[in-house]
Amino acid sequence: MSHLLPEQPPSTDLRLRTTRRQLLSSAGTGVGMAALASLLNPASGADQRPLGSHFPAKIKNVIYLFQNGGPTHVDLWDYKTQLQKLHGQKVPTGFVDGKRFSTMTGNATGKLMLAPVEPFRQHGQSGATVSAFMPHTAKVADRLCFIKSMHTDAVNHAPAISFLLSGSQIPGRPTLGAWLNYGLGSESENLPAFVVMTSVSKGTSCGQIFYDFYWGSGFLPSRHQGVKFRSGGDPVLYLSNPAGVTRQMRRGWLDDLAKLNELKLRQSGDPEISTRVAQYEMGFRMQASVPELTDLSGETKSTLDMYGPSATERGTFAHNCLLARRLVERGTRFVQLMHAGWDQHNSLTTELYNQCRDTDQPSAALVRDLEERGLLDETLVIWGGEFGRTPFLQGDINNRPRWGRDHHPYAFTIWMAGGGIKPGMTWGASDELGINVAENGVHVHDLQATILHLLGIDHERLTYRFQGRQFRLTDVHGDVVHDILS
Repeated sequence: MSHLLPEQPPSTDLRLRTTRRQLLSSAGTGVGMAALASLLNPASGADQRPLGSHFPAKIKNVIYLFQNGGPTHVDLWDYKTQLQKLHGQKVPTGFVDGKRFSTMTGNATGKLMLAPVEPFRQHGQSGATVSAFMPHTAKVADRLCFIKSMHTDAVNHAPAISFLLSGSQIPGRPTLGAWLNYGLGSESENLPAFVVMTSVSKGTSCGQIFYDFYWGSGFLPSRHQGVKFRSGGDPVLYLSNPAGVTRQMRRGWLDDLAKLNELKLRQSGDPEISTRVAQYEMGFRMQASVPELTDLSGETKSTLDMYGPSATERGTFAHNCLLARRLVERGTRFVQLMHAGWDQHNSLTTELYNQCRDTDQPSAALVRDLEERGLLDETLVIWGGEFGRTPFLQGDINNRPRWGRDHHPYAFTIWMAGGGIKPGMTWGASDELGINVAENGVHVHDLQATILHLLGIDHERLTYRFQGRQFRLTDVHGDVVHDILS
């Protein structure tokens, strides 16, 4: 009939029936198709390549030893003689005026100062002050750079961890490992670029929850999110084939599934379809690479002894540190180890000893192991939490077994070691009570900018357009701390 539109080809008919929401969501068709083409034919997928560095990098890999809960800087790294002198006395006037603390402290005026629980000594040629809580780390002090002027904006755990790892206190932004995956890609075809492992000291009463957004990709394509290795069963879910399924059978299914996904991608243009295919392919390769990675039978007794008695026990911090070294050996770009339990509100004289015992030796061993294998020059190791602990007491001064310290964002300490970092130095300082930054403050965004710089990335240029604006890890802040760079 003449008044009818001529018959349309299927693709045109699809466009005519497309809703506004579908049209907007399909805007990435070109990128999505290129991504899938790259997976099916690696030689053809130029658009799938990572952005690349902006200038020559000093390192290839990062291992972040993240200590959930806020390690107490004044008991571990930042010695203050005044705390010893003022023990049991009220916080001097002016140090905490107008400052926000957690609801457990509220107004800090009138709180009692608390001396370090264990003594400090100077170590190495650098003379770094390290507490008796950390004897193994003390032995590698000359390889470390201590930053004693860290400060952050958040006063509670989840917002502070999210802020440090993603640049935002509100969940939903890409985390550091996801940004690196997006910007630099992976050096390994058989292992993820971004791997996460978690642990907690046995018997602790102050562990934090490991939220998935601590290693999320936010608004970046989900293929950039961290892959969590579990402490029990298969390290990665569904890694093993079910009974009766051979590797050849799975290969055939994945090939057929990729063809179906290609058809769907042509229809919808949803780039997450290419992500799904990428995850299937990585999962297939990991069926061979992960068992080899986690098999420690080739490690020498001296290496295992160096990491400590729990090095072969899955789920421990020591085991995860050893796997972190094996991961960077095999090309994983970013390894994020998260160890919970540092929230010593009432356990400085009890559980803090357990935390340090479980993390001190493996942390030092990782630095030594990387150095002995020639990997430390190309790997950055970071040790630290989301904030520190208050130099004043939380609890009753007369009840020593229940001494504690509250969250403290205004000054805390981390250490770094490895490629591009000056060893055997201390940067920045807190005041005489360890309450506020006194010199050369390093904000969370400054730390993020410095890590990216070491990897050859200008933090102001690594951006991603989302909801009408360009986002970056450091938001609109951050300065590289050039003085700690070698």
